[in-house]
Amino acid sequence: MIAEIITIGDEILIGQIVDTNSAHIAQELNKIGISVHQITSVKDEHDHILTTLKEAYSRADVILITGGLGPTKDDITKKVLCEFFEDSLIKDEHVLRHIESIFAKYVTTPISDLNREQALIPSKAIALHNEYGTAPGLWMKKDNKVFIALPGVPFEMKSLMEREVLPRLIKEFKRPFIYHKTIRTYGLGESAIAQRIEDWENNLPSHIKLAYLPSFGTVRLRLSGKGQNEAALKTSIDKEFEKIYPILHDIISDVNGENEDIAITINELLRAKSQFLSVAESCTGGELATKFTKNPGASTSFKGGIVVYATESKEDILKVPHELIEEKSVVSAEVAEEMARNSKLIFKSDYAISTTGNAGPEKGESDAEVGTVFIGIATPDKVFAQEFKFSRSREQVIQKTVNKALEMLLKELLSK
Repeated sequence: MIAEIITIGDEILIGQIVDTNSAHIAQELNKIGISVHQITSVKDEHDHILTTLKEAYSRADVILITGGLGPTKDDITKKVLCEFFEDSLIKDEHVLRHIESIFAKYVTTPISDLNREQALIPSKAIALHNEYGTAPGLWMKKDNKVFIALPGVPFEMKSLMEREVLPRLIKEFKRPFIYHKTIRTYGLGESAIAQRIEDWENNLPSHIKLAYLPSFGTVRLRLSGKGQNEAALKTSIDKEFEKIYPILHDIISDVNGENEDIAITINELLRAKSQFLSVAESCTGGELATKFTKNPGASTSFKGGIVVYATESKEDILKVPHELIEEKSVVSAEVAEEMARNSKLIFKSDYAISTTGNAGPEKGESDAEVGTVFIGIATPDKVFAQEFKFSRSREQVIQKTVNKALEMLLKELLSK
């Protein structure tokens, strides 16, 4: 079962917005055993959309389209679908009543003819009820292939996927089972991991595929399989993961593989022990705290953070001794340790992380070279700091510092 996703909109192609719709749709289709083989973004232009529809029809069983269903003149998806299906637009009274009810309840401006025209749909289409918007989704079939058009507004698209599209696809097609299992590693690069697991990887069954998913400071390893027998598929993949644990036991940070974010794993480990974390940041400027607070439930393990960017802030707020900074420099292991120690005291936390360094592009209050960073860790029984030399790119220095700090803390938590 093969699917293609087509996103329509100049705003995607000029980089004005990021296409998050395709990622969500692909994830949801994968869960029900439909594999996405191609994702294409096209302009709001008649010939371009029509050509893309014809090409997708030649390759895929399910074609999902997002965008171009709005009330303005550049929203031409329905017209192009009519041409592709040799069809014409008709008024759907149910859709019209829904549009009128939305304006009556939630919109202060009068309803216009343009708004009413959103009730025009191809005669061969089934209208999919859009609970949160005026543009209905569309379900159309041609030669046992399904075309689904959805609004480009993300929350409208997601609702339609959940309530209308997925149930219909499940009913329409017999699908194979797709199963993924992932583990996340930390502290070792992709090539080094590949060398470690070479023999294991070479002996994987043919129906199981391995993917390396690297990012700053971490590599996720994902095994994927497809088959008609769900239980047998899961058993075979689980057995392969049992073999890899002894090989990578020292660098595995998430044995369940469900958490893509290492901060979520740290939160779970701290919460399980009823312990708390705080942070004191200089060169990372709050990015470290954000890694925790952006996730739901962070308050169960995260006490708070302090951004002490200027030297006087480190002295006045974190009570780092002026003499220590004068003697060792603001970018030093000793200052990083003092920052972590005092953060732990201020917040009454069990663990604390500190960062101090020179992210560039020029030297700041310290003579340390650009890319020099010290990360401090305070645990219930010790305080220590490590020095790192990252790249000269400011963005990379900050991101690598955040990820290395999380890795260091995770290592301490897993060692207990």
